[in-house]
Amino acid sequence: MVMREPQEVPDEEHEQLLDRVAAIDVAKASGTVCTRVPREHQAGRRLTRVWDVDATVNAVTELGDHLVCQGIEKVTVESTGDYWRIWYYVLEARGLQVQLVNARDVKNLPGRSKTDKLDAVWLAKLTEKGLLRPSFVPPREIRTLRDYTRMRADLIQERTRHWQRMEKLLEDSLIKMSSVASTLTTASARDMIEALIAGERNPRVLAELARGRMRVKIPALVEALTGRFDDHHAELAAMLLAQIDGLQASILTLTDRIQALLEQLPAAQAADGHDDHGPGGDIGVPAAVRQSASAVERLDEIPGISPEIAQVVIAEIGLDMTRFATAGHLTSWARLSPRTVQSGSKSRGGMTGKGNPYLKGVLGTAAAVAAKTDTFLGERYRRIVKRRGKLKAMVAVARSILVIIWHLLADPAARYQDLGADYHIRIDRDKKTRGHVRQLRALGFTVSLTPTT
Repeated sequence: MVMREPQEVPDEEHEQLLDRVAAIDVAKASGTVCTRVPREHQAGRRLTRVWDVDATVNAVTELGDHLVCQGIEKVTVESTGDYWRIWYYVLEARGLQVQLVNARDVKNLPGRSKTDKLDAVWLAKLTEKGLLRPSFVPPREIRTLRDYTRMRADLIQERTRHWQRMEKLLEDSLIKMSSVASTLTTASARDMIEALIAGERNPRVLAELARGRMRVKIPALVEALTGRFDDHHAELAAMLLAQIDGLQASILTLTDRIQALLEQLPAAQAADGHDDHGPGGDIGVPAAVRQSASAVERLDEIPGISPEIAQVVIAEIGLDMTRFATAGHLTSWARLSPRTVQSGSKSRGGMTGKGNPYLKGVLGTAAAVAAKTDTFLGERYRRIVKRRGKLKAMVAVARSILVIIWHLLADPAARYQDLGADYHIRIDRDKKTRGHVRQLRALGFTVSLTPTT
């Protein structure tokens, strides 16, 4: 039997053997630190030291100085809740190479005792052998932007919940406004709610507050506004409106701050592909970072992407696409690519996984909007949904959008160009022609084709 030709599998960047490493098992108030370095005068032997360090800035700074003196090449920090941040930020500021790893990827080892000391030693051993896959942590400027965009997303969700509470309150008072109005957030619905709070109970008077296209629904509004809205409903509705107005003001403030942060990022050079150190360029500043302001505009050209969604995308993945070697690496990190599960001769697609909820959320919204357009992305959704279903088609379109984003951010001079809804028809024209001719012949017809041009 002839042996098959072996395939070469290249190592990832993080898969390297290291002599001097450290690892930290993180807790809320402290962390267990383990260092592994070569033992002096004993070749091939390792020296392991383990001790506890308080999770305070002064203590972690002192630890960083000690690790620098020890010549530590890499520090692994376990991502436990938000407690890892002080370790990562302070040690990174001390000039150490720090990697963040997910706890579920490194501790699922049956038969190993579970203690903080043994966990730290195990992390250090995996680090020195290059067996840990680091998580993506953006630079400080992008982390600041991310804090604002995530807070805005949380406040938008909270505002939506308050409107849902308002709808339940109206239902309790037998007011069926939401059955007639498309949403309670319209100006007409807002005027009616404020009038109810002010004491107006006449459904005819309330219905006359309708504006624009809602005025054709006045007869239906009269019936929907006939209920039992009393003083306690008015008091609760006023509280909800005050909360909604406060959240809306905070959301607008955050939006302005996000735009200001994007404009503050260095953008001295236009997206023309010139050298980073040319006239007016900032030496040492990556081109992708300097193009942050124009990046939002370029991403906004993608179907389904709005300026707000573009801001969230930049905050979640950053502007430096060298962190992701290819577009496939980015989609895999975002959990938009189904995993391949292979056993023997059988191969099937696995689940995509959870991924970044903020990024996947806005990409899902963008995919839903793009699916309704007469563009390449819209046609891609319609082609896939026929055979794979709505959910998988939506994930596929979201992945395509993220691939486009990677290419636009990787090349600051690139602009989006839509392939057109007829892209697949153009590339598959001959194939479709043969298929239709074959079907017609199967039905008993003689086919003769004459080009129209």
